[in-house]
Amino acid sequence: MTSKLILALAAAVSLATAALPASAGDIQGDAYDCKELWVMRNEIFKANGYCFKSAKAITYFGNGGCQYDSLGDLPLSAQDHQIIGDAKKSAARQGC
Repeated sequence: MTSKLILALAAAVSLATAALPASAGDIQGDAYDCKELWVMRNEIFKANGYCFKSAKAITYFGNGGCQYDSLGDLPLSAQDHQIIGDAKKSAARQGC
């Protein structure tokens, strides 16, 4: 999947299921596996200019066009923060 498609799907899932219980299959319902959650979070970081530090992320995403060395400096939207938070919670529940 392309990064724009993943972001669009994540945003759609987040918006469409915001009022539904966690068991409805959204991110909080653990509908994504560990790799998908990792990619989902890091696609947002990449799209916002993060300069990855881990070999795994650099190999997967590259650092071309990166602008920010700190996650705290990224210009993330409220929706980005929500998706990242939901993905982290799901990953923790799954023991990722």
